Amino acid sequence: MEASYDPEQNPPLHAPLLDRSSPRTRRFAAIFACLVSLLLLLALIINQAQQPFEKVQPRGVAEGVSAKSNPSLLNQVPFNWTNAMFSWQRSAYHFQPQKNWMNDPNGPLYHKGWYHLFYQYNPYSAIWGNITWGHAVSRDLIHWLYLPLALVPDHWYDIKGVWTGSATILADGQIIMLYTGETNESVQVQNLAYPANVSDPLLLHWLKYPGNPVMVPPPGVKPDDFRDPTTAWLGPDGTWRLTMGSKFDTTIGISLVYHTTNFRDYELLDGVLHAVPGTGMWECVDFYPVAINGSVALDTSSLGPGIKHVLKASLDNTKVDHYAIGTYDPITDKWTPDNPEEDVGIGLKVDYGRYYASKTFFDQHKQRRVLWGWINETDTETADLKKGWASLQTIPRTVLYDNKTGTNLLQWPVEEVESLRLNSTMFKEVLVEPGSVVPLDIGTTTQLDILAEFEIEPLISSTTNEIGNCGDGAVDRSTYGPFGLLVIADASLSELTPIYFRPLNASGGTLKTYFCTDETRSSKASDVFKQVYGGKVPVLDDENYNMRVLVDHSIVESFAQGGRTVISSRIYPTEAIYGAARLFLFNNATGVNVRATLKIWELNSAFIRPFPFERDCV
Repeated sequence: MEASYDPEQNPPLHAPLLDRSSPRTRRFAAIFACLVSLLLLLALIINQAQQPFEKVQPRGVAEGVSAKSNPSLLNQVPFNWTNAMFSWQRSAYHFQPQKNWMNDPNGPLYHKGWYHLFYQYNPYSAIWGNITWGHAVSRDLIHWLYLPLALVPDHWYDIKGVWTGSATILADGQIIMLYTGETNESVQVQNLAYPANVSDPLLLHWLKYPGNPVMVPPPGVKPDDFRDPTTAWLGPDGTWRLTMGSKFDTTIGISLVYHTTNFRDYELLDGVLHAVPGTGMWECVDFYPVAINGSVALDTSSLGPGIKHVLKASLDNTKVDHYAIGTYDPITDKWTPDNPEEDVGIGLKVDYGRYYASKTFFDQHKQRRVLWGWINETDTETADLKKGWASLQTIPRTVLYDNKTGTNLLQWPVEEVESLRLNSTMFKEVLVEPGSVVPLDIGTTTQLDILAEFEIEPLISSTTNEIGNCGDGAVDRSTYGPFGLLVIADASLSELTPIYFRPLNASGGTLKTYFCTDETRSSKASDVFKQVYGGKVPVLDDENYNMRVLVDHSIVESFAQGGRTVISSRIYPTEAIYGAARLFLFNNATGVNVRATLKIWELNSAFIRPFPFERDCV
């Protein structure tokens, strides 16, 4: 189905994103707000005087891993969530277990016709703990079948948790799985596992090496700062290398390098692959090559001319995944960033939203590099326990070097997600005037694949050097923006999530553009973490502004300019659910008209269920 925009049937609305109250009303509102704030502050002081303050530590920190809960929400008034609301929040085509807690993706690989995903899993509860490896397989990275647990904490060297790890596939087809375990004495060590039968396409049974652990914290590294080994790569000398995260002197994030010839014995190299002061503990490190022609993906061991290397780290201090592109010297095992001002942890982010612990693997079946990432909940543990599940994985993304900018990676949903597309609707050159909202009548809006392109009118502006990035959200106006989409919004716009571009005047008459998501009005519930996410996105002279948005109930993934900047968001509306959810265009710029062209597909649900062992599906 293809539709065209009719301004008589879809009249623009005055944007409720704007503050249209009178100066007298605003002054009165400000005075009233100050009085209320003072009364609340007084009540808080009295209450704290009566009750001693106790700081609640996030779950997981005491055990030596990154935070796995949101204790800041404990002081919020609990919302009266219904079962219908909880049911709506569960995704329809993103991977998540049938129930309980999930976090980091582990050891993804392709083997004998099946994609394998292992993941951190609590088989007993919807909160973090009792960490084992869940296991699922897929033919196409979209439809998944749950398998029995792959690795469980049953030895002294992993009894307190089978933590993150990576797979390495050898030339003869052997599969090496290295993972972090927490010992009975709370020491992080690295362990080796391998399939009991490598000819089994499902890899149902795994054996742990009798000589585990194969690596222990070296001198100078604390027992809880040594985790998450990467996929190994083969050096020019025929020796395998791998790296893992740690920190030095509490503030310097580092990636250690080990050599091995048999994956049982390891030699720690002097020095580090790389270190960045001020970034703290690095975990879930990833390291892989990219071709500078930007057209093909590379096996992890690829070296030579025309190749750069990506170093990525998940920062324990900030819970953000950062990456940088640079040059790797396989002789010295040192990596140097192309731009030291955008080094790991201080520059580009893998995803500017709610996203962590990402991991890539080389898909030898389709010759592509595929990226997984963990999206956790931003509600309370109480809510998660009531609904019985927590967390999901992003749609797998392909990763390529952006040869147009020479500074970015391009992330894009794997092509298989397009198999879920149902009916489509087309809108051509919809005019969105400053301060207006335009409804897009497409029916159901909770499972969508949206391609949108925006063109702004030429304007000679006297404003220069506008300050800010995403500002205070979509209400923060500038000459050229913000403009974009309102997803998962109700008809009255009392709940909405803007996804938008915010071009700002810079020196020399140029524009610096930010790509953003504003969650602050996504839900009327107070016990939900809501913020404005975003980052800078290069928009080249020959490009219009374009975005792709995947909407799947409570998860929204947004890709700007072909995937140069990506934002993942979790949203928990109370009214904009089921048939009440709507989609709008908006333009909150002060000075320019915007024309938007869109193609929108409704998406089907993926089949994600237990493996039917009673049938021969292998």
